[in-house]
Amino acid sequence: MLLLALDTATPAVTAALHDGRTVLAESSSVDARRHGELLLPAVDRVLADAGVKLDAVTHIVVGTGPGPYTGLRVGLMTAMTFGSALGLPVHGLCTLDALAYASGRDGSAGDFVVATDARRKEVYWARYSDLRTRLSEPAVDRPADIAEQVAGLPAVGAGAFLYPGTFPDAYAPEHVSAGALASLAAEKLAAGEELTEPRPLYLRRPDAQVPKNYKVVTPK
Repeated sequence: MLLLALDTATPAVTAALHDGRTVLAESSSVDARRHGELLLPAVDRVLADAGVKLDAVTHIVVGTGPGPYTGLRVGLMTAMTFGSALGLPVHGLCTLDALAYASGRDGSAGDFVVATDARRKEVYWARYSDLRTRLSEPAVDRPADIAEQVAGLPAVGAGAFLYPGTFPDAYAPEHVSAGALASLAAEKLAAGEELTEPRPLYLRRPDAQVPKNYKVVTPK
């Protein structure tokens, strides 16, 4: 197995290669406005660092979010393009799950939350019992609206650091890593688990919408 992992669901633009046992190479940059500009160079970098060509890749996994529309689709479309060009399976994996996995929390300390920045003073979040087990579906909410649900729980991710009033017990990692995404995907594939389709978890409509009073002009 040689698995290429990509994620652009958060400000982190991240790519990694995994051989089924360990991460061979990884590249990450944090820039919320340059996903399209940074992703392909990151892929080139991890291939070069691992000393392999793109046609040696056997699987592709991509973070499906949740995340903002513009950034999230960069990773998904890139993964789908690679898959189509190379004739490879493309697997999806929730970005929050990769953050939970990277936290290393084994469940001995109880439940925890993963929260990423959803902008508009909101967070994308889910609750976990350990680094592999999600207890709730990903959601998008204002931190104040979920304060009672997450009270007393440790939290991982940039969203937790942004809103200490709701998440006073925040832990690293702050951003997702493609290395963690790849490791979790490789573990699941080795166990015979089916990963999700590479479909985006937007959880809300994109900012760009057709104006309500848009007038359709037809030829006479």
